[in-house]
Amino acid sequence: MMKALEIITKKRDGWKLSAAEINFLVAGYTTGLIPDYQMASFLMAVYFQGLDFQETVSLTAAMARSGNVLPLKDLKRMVIDKHSTGGVGDGISLALAPLVAAAGLPVLMMSGRGLGHTGGTLDKLESIPGFRTDLSSTRALNQVKKIGLAMIGQTTEFAPADKKIYALRDATGTVENISLICASILSKKIAAGIDGLVLDVKCGNGAFIPSFAAAKKLARTLIIIGKKNGLKIKALITDMNQPLGKAIGNSLEIAQALEVLRGNGPADFEELTLRLGAEMMVLGKKTNNISAAKQRLQTLIHNGQALSKFYQLVKAQGGDLARIPVAKHKVEINSPWKGYLFSMNTKEIGLVATLLGAGRQRKEDSIDHSAGIILHKKLGDPLRLGEPLATLYYHQAIPIDELKKRFIKAVKSKAIKPKNRPLIYKVLA
Repeated sequence: MMKALEIITKKRDGWKLSAAEINFLVAGYTTGLIPDYQMASFLMAVYFQGLDFQETVSLTAAMARSGNVLPLKDLKRMVIDKHSTGGVGDGISLALAPLVAAAGLPVLMMSGRGLGHTGGTLDKLESIPGFRTDLSSTRALNQVKKIGLAMIGQTTEFAPADKKIYALRDATGTVENISLICASILSKKIAAGIDGLVLDVKCGNGAFIPSFAAAKKLARTLIIIGKKNGLKIKALITDMNQPLGKAIGNSLEIAQALEVLRGNGPADFEELTLRLGAEMMVLGKKTNNISAAKQRLQTLIHNGQALSKFYQLVKAQGGDLARIPVAKHKVEINSPWKGYLFSMNTKEIGLVATLLGAGRQRKEDSIDHSAGIILHKKLGDPLRLGEPLATLYYHQAIPIDELKKRFIKAVKSKAIKPKNRPLIYKVLA
């Protein structure tokens, strides 16, 4: 008879686990037979010892099979999803999903909550009062049939193992591991029953995988495991050496997504939204090339159909945009220098947003959906002494002066303008 302690010890000492042992741990934790502290020990052992390719395949399959799989084949159309490995200000899904759905490509997006210094799509959507992300499989499927779009989280029906493990990783410092990232992403997508997946793999100082080489390894691993599970899959490696867009924080990112769908969003945010959407369109066989797909998506923004699809989504899932929360307090951070904004410690800026209330420091923490940061300057922008760098939004009593100092330390100025970084480093298929 298997015992959790023996399996944990085996991995701690660097031995390979069988599929049966991994299934035992995942099933036991999902049903509550294995407690948080033992799964936390296993995750830490994996973090330090790693999993090989076959162990990663086994973990992904066990997590995907921990619940039901949505019968999307009933739609008799290809359903394409997108997933980001996580970044600061990365609310792309909020604008991307309705935009692609408006183009006639069904989208069922199963997302997660914030991890570490990064935000989560579910937390952002739930900043809209009344918005339900815990849809049943029947309701999610009917909604995709009706409006071509649903954005949901893992319930007890879909990949419940990932839902529990995801929260535990966030609270135990075991996020940055390629095998755990792969298993989390793909188990959700397999459980959602999708046909194709476009991956946005972040690299840079605000990503969980900072180096390009490691991001490329993660992207290739995701592609191989995804294909083994029958997915059409493509990956883009994109920059996270500064926050994406200008908004960091849940309701602030909802407002930014609305501006993107009105055609008024930040340039980098709009560029990546259009490129990821175009990749989804080509993968879903709605068009033959990226250029034509981008033109189609731009038309849907300009004629208002993309924004209309977002409103349909909010209404279908019970949300009320008129009651979106607004922070009680805000304070500006002014530039102590002149020159150019030369670099940003993006992870540290994400942590400042978390401490403002926009994220969780512990598994059981609640989120202040109104908290966050609006950036007034991006890399390469000129700075004048006393000019606003950012605005901090918060509601609760917090040491705001300390957070202002942390933000200032996270950005650097120089007399020379930095070289432009590409937003998209590489595309892998």
